[in-house]
Amino acid sequence: MADKEFTFWDHLDELRRVLFRILGVWFVLAIGYFIAMPWLFDHVVMAPCHNDFIFYDLLRSAGEVLHLDDDFFTQKFEVKLININLAAPFFIHMSTAFWMSVVTAAPYLFYEIWRFVSPALYKNERRGVKKALAIGTLMFFLGVLVGYFMVYPLTLRFLSTYQLSSSIENHISLNSYIDNFMMLVLCMGLAFELPMLTWLLSLLGIVDRPFLRKYRRHAIVLLVIIAAVITPTGDPFTLTMVAVPLYLLYELSILMVKEKKDE
Repeated sequence: MADKEFTFWDHLDELRRVLFRILGVWFVLAIGYFIAMPWLFDHVVMAPCHNDFIFYDLLRSAGEVLHLDDDFFTQKFEVKLININLAAPFFIHMSTAFWMSVVTAAPYLFYEIWRFVSPALYKNERRGVKKALAIGTLMFFLGVLVGYFMVYPLTLRFLSTYQLSSSIENHISLNSYIDNFMMLVLCMGLAFELPMLTWLLSLLGIVDRPFLRKYRRHAIVLLVIIAAVITPTGDPFTLTMVAVPLYLLYELSILMVKEKKDE
């Protein structure tokens, strides 16, 4: 079977089966998350709204060790959401379950991609692609964790306590909270794919190590802009906490690519 040469229609039929398997896994996971969503919403999605969230505990501990009494380290934080849309809870219930299934199904998605493309690759190419998919999966989940435990809590704390006027009281809607939560967490997951993207570009001969080193200063400016977009705050600490990991990812990208383009 492995030696059989597939036609275009055979490949198309195999792609159809791959898509059906991926959609099936997504659907099963989405059903499971939909059933468990009341618990997940209280203990996972809403966790950054409470003062006992693990990242806030770390900030307070750091403040005590370093003897810092700034509000950033000592502030007690609590957010209550409001809902102004009759159908919002139901649709958010479904959409959150779906996006959680998409995120957690990423390893299976990469596995199916590997199964589909591996027969067309040479032995040495298979090792490279397999390594790329494995590291890409790990980096994606690492980015999701950074987004959930650090980037989003910092953004939520700043934006929810920011006041344009003392006569305006902030009330955060359920839709606004979920939209920002999903955007930041998923954006950080995708941002952590930067090393794999540059590595694949180097395999195609588009970039190499001297190119990335030459435009390092331009990349730093671009990464700071991206960090500012991901975390729209005026706090230099927050911006630094996002920009530094992105810069380290860029440096990791330099180490992963080839020294020079192949002629």
